[in-house]
Order: sequence, then structure tokens, then C-alpha cells
Amino acid sequence: MSQEKLAKEIVELVGGEKNVESLVHCATRLRFVLKDDAKADKAKLEKTEGIIAVKENGGQFQVVVGNKVPEVYSAIGQISNILDDSSDKEKPRKRAKGLGGIIDIISSIFAPLLGVMAGAGILKGLLLIASNIGWLETTETTYTILYAAADSLFYFLPLLLAVTTARKFQGNMFVAMTIAGALIYPSIITLKSEGTPTDFFGIPVILMNYSSTVIPIILAVIVMSKLEKFFNKTLHDSVKNFVTPLFLLVIMVPLTLLVFGPFGVYVGNAIAAGLVAAFGFSPLLAGAVMGASWQLLVIFGIHWGLIPVFINNVAVYGQDGVKPAATASIFAQTGAAFGVMLKTKNKKLKTLAGSSTLTALFGITEPAIYGVTLPLKRPFIAGVIGGAVGGAIIGQAGTLAFASGAPGLLTLPIFYGPGGQGFPGLILGIVVSFVVSAVLTYIMGFKDPVEEETKTEPAVSTEQSVRAADASDEVVFSPIEGTIVELSEVPDPAFASGAMGKGIAIEPAVGRVVAPFDGTVTVAFKKKHALAVVSDTGAEILVHVGVDTVKLDGQHFTSHIKEGDRVRAGDLLLEFDIAQIKAAGYHTVTPIIVTNSANYEEVIPQATDNVHSQELLLKLYSGKGQE
Repeated sequence: MSQEKLAKEIVELVGGEKNVESLVHCATRLRFVLKDDAKADKAKLEKTEGIIAVKENGGQFQVVVGNKVPEVYSAIGQISNILDDSSDKEKPRKRAKGLGGIIDIISSIFAPLLGVMAGAGILKGLLLIASNIGWLETTETTYTILYAAADSLFYFLPLLLAVTTARKFQGNMFVAMTIAGALIYPSIITLKSEGTPTDFFGIPVILMNYSSTVIPIILAVIVMSKLEKFFNKTLHDSVKNFVTPLFLLVIMVPLTLLVFGPFGVYVGNAIAAGLVAAFGFSPLLAGAVMGASWQLLVIFGIHWGLIPVFINNVAVYGQDGVKPAATASIFAQTGAAFGVMLKTKNKKLKTLAGSSTLTALFGITEPAIYGVTLPLKRPFIAGVIGGAVGGAIIGQAGTLAFASGAPGLLTLPIFYGPGGQGFPGLILGIVVSFVVSAVLTYIMGFKDPVEEETKTEPAVSTEQSVRAADASDEVVFSPIEGTIVELSEVPDPAFASGAMGKGIAIEPAVGRVVAPFDGTVTVAFKKKHALAVVSDTGAEILVHVGVDTVKLDGQHFTSHIKEGDRVRAGDLLLEFDIAQIKAAGYHTVTPIIVTNSANYEEVIPQATDNVHSQELLLKLYSGKGQE
């Protein structure tokens, strides 16, 4: 499929151009902020050729397309006005709050810079190696020119962050860049370097070195964008185009130097110092935790919270001791994908695992994780174990990063410092993490889909086919129309772990719950978000609409039943507003749980993709009469 065709399909399936509030991309993902997530067809997107996975994290609707993301992003810009900041757009939706909102902000600000940051980091690392082994002298003009190319991004980082932050908060980019420029203006730098006592109308100014800093300019631009909207509403149209920027510069530059600058620097240094202290206390343990958890943080988007810390460490200390351990996690998942490639007999999976291994070696792990290790489960666990072992080795070796860049083969030079100290430990750590993960994957094994491809019904194993031919003890029809989701993927440990019972989950396409069989309503929750029905033959089914939706206190739900009601299969039990629930910040994925699973030897899902209301969903076998 051509990039233009793929871009067109993506735009259409996320709800159209008018449903897109903003779009940025990182190394492998298109990161949409949509006005209404309910308008996006996640199921069709996941089936579209060229799309690896679709994730909803941190208030973003993320479409994983792999290494071709820059081309697809550019194609979207060609066929739509989504990338045009001046285009007229409808009122944006309410922003995500809490941790999700923070992750959304950080990822939107840093994602556009990751490509050039990686390139500059690689060049900086190569220059470190060249100077350390005597290929280039730091006094040579060749070195000076190349170092300027490598370091300019980091030196002028406040200017670049001013652009991405202003875009995120819909502020004037040029005013934002001017504020950032004032922070690193030569005369301000001179005042700092010479220690000149500085005040603003008698108020003391604590000068900092703002080159390469992150937090001060982000805080400044966020406040600037709020003030800009206020002034544009207050001032007359005839003067606001030049008076608003005047007010913003006069207010924000001194305010940043007086408040946001020192505060941001202190906060950034404190967080960095805390992580450095953890590695100082037990580098082996800290490295193991980082190596094991990094890819988990990536999956949930939480890793964005640490990226500014890595950058801050390099800017303030000239080095970072936290990031190297994360490299083990990258190579561990690479090894797990390689183990899958060696073991599987499925030609399609072998090809996918092989190509994913290659891209993961260069730091792009999404195809390996979402396409190979995570769906197979055990390989992902093997990768976590391998990452912990490799991370412990790297942490204990005291490896440091001297520039920014996504961990991978090409960026290994950023970890080579004076004398190469800690670099051998890094190499040993990533090799061990790769080998351990590959070997564990091969030994632990996984459910190879090769057997499923040889059957008449691909989704049913040999034993299940035999069961299907027999009369089951109980059948459960789908109470909801939507897309099947593995119970283990529900973002709630109580359901995902199976602690509540066996079953399946559905991402609803229609906000209706109907009776899954003839039976009696045993529980009708007052908050209306869940209900339980027992069949005439004793199967107990819990339908829980969404995750944490009890907090909505019944809003967006309409119940049509009460406890004790007799119902027949297909009777309407509950209605809910998908769009409103999502807009309130809650997942709508709905677990359907057999709460008395212990009474059944097997609970076998019958639907594997999309399911309509009243289609066969589960078969329950007690094991009686099967001996």
C-alpha cells in the first residue's frame, strides 16, 4: 500500500480531519489527539495493512506504523490540513487530566524532536570516540565544525521546545521563541558568567545557565499561551496583533528569569539528583529495575516522564547514569523477537519476527513488541527478565551516557566517554540481555499459531475443536456489540489477572447491554455501570462496562432492570453513552466474566475479532460427562 493511500485511510478511520485536534509523530507512532475518540474505528485501523498496532495512552490515540512514520506523517500533511497550524479548527476537546495529561503534554512536546535528537546524539558520540582514540584533536577546526553540528540542538534546545510547546498549547510560536532566545541571549549569559549582581526594578534576579534546559521554557510558554488568549479577548482587534506580543514579552521574559527559570532548574536538578542517588545507593539493583521496566513504561507511555530527566542530566552534569540501563531493555526485547524467529514454524510469524529483530537492533522496538513478543506473552516476559539481568550488569559497570539519542546499535557511541570507562560493561550487558531473552523465549516457548493455520477453523485448537463438536454445559451469547479484547489486556489488574474469574472483554461499538442468556438478574449496581445475571442452569455472568466507571456515579448510564428480574436472551438491560464516558477520561473496554469459573473445567471464547450482540461468545464446560 502506498503511503498516500495509507495516510488517507488513517485520517478517515480516526474520524476524519475535523476530528483531529493535533498530530505529532515519534520514531514509530502517529500521535493523534482526537476531539472524540469514539469516532475512531480502532478495529478497522488494526486490520489495515501497514499498521502494526493502535494504542490509547496519555490522552493520545497512537497509530504505530514503524520506520515509515515520517513518510506517512508527511503524506497526511499533503492530503489534509491537519498539520497546518493556521487552519480553522473546531473547539478542542477537554484535555486529559492527571498523569495522562502530563504524559500527553510531554510526549507532544518532545516527540517531534526525537529524530534530530538521535542524529545529533550519534554524531556527538562519534566525535567523543574520535577524540578519545586520537583520530581528531579537539583543537582542530574540523572537530569544531562537526561539534557545532552535533551540539547546536542541545545548546539551543529552549528555542526548539518553545516551538513544540507553543504548538501544543496553541500559542504564538514566534513570541515563544523570542522568550526562549532571551534566556540564552549573549548579554544575559555574560551577566551569569561574570557573576554580576542582577535585579529587575530592584527585585533580585537569580541567573541560571538556560542553555540545554527543559523545564523553564516549557513552564514559560504554557503561561504565555494562557496570557495570550486573555489579551486577544480583551484587546481591540485593531491593536491586539502587536500589543499582545508586546505585553507578553514585557511580562514573560522578566517573570521567567525571576520565577520559572530558577524553579524549573531546581526541580529538574532535584529529580535528576534523586535518580543519580538511587544508582549510587545500589547501581546493580537500580540498573535491574530500569532494565526490566523500561519497555513496560514505553507501552503505557510513562517513559516520557523520564526523557526530560535524561536530557537535564546531560545538560547539567555532562553525563547521565540512568539511561544506559534502559538500553538493556531494548536489546532484551530484540533477543526475545529473535528467539521467536528461531522457534516458530509459522512462516508469516518467522518473517515478522525476523524483520522486527532487525529494526529493534536500531532502537525501534514497537514492531517487535506489538507485533511479536507482547501478543505471544511469554516472549515478552522473557524480555523483561533478560532486561533485568543486562540492566544490572550495566548499572554495576557504571556506564554513562554523554549525549541524547534512542538506544540502539547506531547510538552506542553516545555511551563512550573519556577512556571508555563503563563502555565494556554496556556491551556485556546488552549482549547478555539479548542472549538471555532469546534462550528463555526458546525454552519457555509460546503458543505457535502454525497449528491454527492448518485447521478448518483457524481460531480453534485441536482439543477445542473436539469440545465444539460436543454439547457444552453452557453457552453465553454476547451482551455487547464490539471488538474482542483479551482479558489480560484490560487495564485493570483485578480483571486482567483473572482474579474475578475467566472470560473475555469487548471494546463496545454500540452502548447497549443485552441479556446473554435466559436467566435472572442477581445484581444491579446502584451506579449502573455493571450488572450480574445467572442463567437457568447456573452460569453466573458479570458485565462491567468500562474501567473505574463506578466513579461516574451513574452518569451516562441508563438501567432498564432491577435485581430479581427475569430476562430472556437479547432483552435490553443497560444503555450507556460511549462518547461521554471516554470524554470523562475513562476506558470503555467491558469485561464479561464468568464469576463462578471454578465450577467449570474450561471457559472457551468463541469469538476472536468483532462480535455482534447475541452472537456466540463463550462455551463453558464442567468436565462432567467428558471422562
